[in-house]
Order: sequence, then C-alpha cells, then structure tokens
Amino acid sequence: MLGELVAEAERRASVIQAGPLPDVSDLAKRGAPIDFAAALSKPTVAVIAEIKRRSPSKGSLNESLRAGLRAQQYAAGGASALSVLTEPSRFGGSMEDLAEVRSSVAIPILRKDFIVRAVQLYEARAGGADAVLLIARALEPSRSDELAREANAIGLAVLFEVRDEAELARAIAVPGCAIGVNARNLETLEMDPSVSERLIPLIPPERAAVFESGIDGLAHVERAARLGADAVLVGSMLSRHADGQAAVAGISTVVRVTRG
Repeated sequence: MLGELVAEAERRASVIQAGPLPDVSDLAKRGAPIDFAAALSKPTVAVIAEIKRRSPSKGSLNESLRAGLRAQQYAAGGASALSVLTEPSRFGGSMEDLAEVRSSVAIPILRKDFIVRAVQLYEARAGGADAVLLIARALEPSRSDELAREANAIGLAVLFEVRDEAELARAIAVPGCAIGVNARNLETLEMDPSVSERLIPLIPPERAAVFESGIDGLAHVERAARLGADAVLVGSMLSRHADGQAAVAGISTVVRVTRG
C-alpha cells in the first residue's frame, strides 16, 4: 500500500514540476505561517483534527464533507491545529480543500500527504499550509533530511512520522521538528499499539510528540496522555461524527503528562 501511494505521489509531483512552479510570494506578504509547534504546547493534550473523506483502512468516512465548514466546527470545538488530507485517490482530498480550510480558520494547518519532492513543499506553502508531514518509511534518509531543510527554509514546520527506533533517531536529528508516532503500518494497514508504547516515551521532552492513528474516543486520548503525548492526530472518528464541534470538544480536555 505505501509503495503505491508513494509512486502516485511521485507522479503528481512530476506533473507539478513540469508546469509553472507554485508562487509563494503572495503568501509571504501576509506574514509568517502560524506556529505549529507552539499550538501543540499547552496544558492539555492538543487535538490535531483531520479533514478527510475516506481512508484505505476504513473506506468511505464522509464523502459529502465540506472542508471549510468542518474546519470551522473543529476550531470551535477546541482543535489546536488541523490536518488536511490532500491525497486524492485513496483519501479523497485536494489542494482546493487546503485553500478552503486556510480561508476559514486562523489556527495552524498541516498538509498531510505523501511528500516526496521539494515542489510539493512550495505547493503546500502557496496553498496556505503552516506545516507538512514527512513520513520516514516513505523516504530515504538523505531525501527526508533535504526536504525537512527545504521546508524550514520556506517557513514550514515539519511533523516527522516514525514507526521504529531507527526512524526516531532520524527524526531527532532534524532540528526542531515535531515527531509523530504512527501505530498503523502503512504497508499492511494493521495497527500495533506497542509502537506508540515504545517510542513516545523516548521522544525528547523539548520536541512535540504526536500520537497518530487509532484514536476513537476520550479513553484513547487519555492513554496517549499517559504515554507522554503532547498531541493526538484524530481523523476517522471525527469525520464520521455528525457534529464536528461536539466531537472535538469531547476529547480536548485531557491533561498532558510531561515526558522525562
């Protein structure tokens, strides 16, 4: 599964690369991006609420979801940041969703996609993102380091996603990035809770630690807090909920436990 998604991302990036490059100058005139890391540093476990219509593991979630309206609901419910899926084939996302969300809320936005080339970073910045996801398992170490540096150079924060100790070491070597631990194996789509249990406590306390995948209610956020997570990234559960504001409000009051 991951290999297919990366190959599709390479094709999409090639199309962008072949055309006029995204222009970030207009966005730069508006000022610096919103501080993603600061938004995840609060007394409670920060909720990164995700905008997505479907997923490879769960299928259709909310095909009629309106990105801007949903973003407003999540922000009103207490979301600290938003994650916007822009991958079109398996998640039903688009860059139009990102632009719509940016025009609807004033909290940080993470572009969540399979970033494989620098041109996608410029596309993200031009579209209004404040941060991007880099997936260690999808990138050679030299490529991920290069992309992280380029992201920072144009004002984007990085959420570096890992699944084992070697990938965590790579993430720690990237200055200032937030570190996400994904308990879902993107190759098999299976969940392994032990991944989060092992890795989150190892993340340095000065880095934002994000618990990714599998959050399905308040009890799961409480478990993430006990492990030392600063934030949770929540997608499918929120997408399925009829009331986006109430769904976020119901999981956004868990007190954070400091690591270390």
